[in-house]
Amino acid sequence: MSTKRHVLVTGATGQQGGAVAAALLSRGHRVTALTRKPDGEGARRLAADGAEILAGDLGDAASVRQAAAGVDTMFLMGNSYEAGPEEETRQGIVAADAAKAAGIGHLIYSSVGDADKNTGVPHFESKAQVERHIAGLGIPYTVSAPVAFMENAVAPWGIGGLRQGVHAFALPPRRAIQLVAVADIGAFAAVLAERREQVFGRRIDIAGDELTGEDEAKILSQAIGRPIAYQELPIAAMRAQSEDMALMFEWFDRTGYSADIAGLRRDFPEVGWHSFADWARGFDWSVLDRAS
Repeated sequence: MSTKRHVLVTGATGQQGGAVAAALLSRGHRVTALTRKPDGEGARRLAADGAEILAGDLGDAASVRQAAAGVDTMFLMGNSYEAGPEEETRQGIVAADAAKAAGIGHLIYSSVGDADKNTGVPHFESKAQVERHIAGLGIPYTVSAPVAFMENAVAPWGIGGLRQGVHAFALPPRRAIQLVAVADIGAFAAVLAERREQVFGRRIDIAGDELTGEDEAKILSQAIGRPIAYQELPIAAMRAQSEDMALMFEWFDRTGYSADIAGLRRDFPEVGWHSFADWARGFDWSVLDRAS
């Protein structure tokens, strides 16, 4: 196996960062998790799995610099949903600068697919600004840019619909979208940490499958064992909740993600990429029978 790395993982108590931490630990690497809630349940689980827990905040340069001291790799991600796009950009730049000050040997930044294509989607543009800043720092870096998560099908806004036999999304039923399993995001980050010099300076969009909403509903029907119908949500309803989200779905319909799925499977086979059907077969659908 490749050299063992010591990786500082931000967002490690969340879905994506947690997958990164889990993948690194499973491959024998050392993980330090930076979290604002070191006493929280997520941090306790990470500690039980072997991670070192440090209290810190992405917006606090001193805490990031201290956490990154002596670490050879850092996985950096923001959260526009929690912080908002402008604050996500600020925190990302602060954290990247702190990583440079600490002498980090490899900064892996988690962005979003096609953020470098002037999408006009606010929470894509916020990440693009951080990407550009990192590229100008003069440090070894790699950008991992995942597309939409397969897990969105069972997110809080979607699980209720599935219980009623509906898979709802704000796209036409025959419009295809690229998807990636969160576990694959974690495994990919671990591979980037291992490959190190081979991926310095690269920006890589990552996806595991591409299919329409109707196709997703058919796969979900087979995996769940009950009929699931696709329902197109109107953009107007999405816009009433979030202009950012509405702009994203309009971009999905107009342009969409462009990851090279075949190339990823060829060049990074050790990730073990999931198709949507793979992911759906592996999910515990008993969650649908639990009280909401």
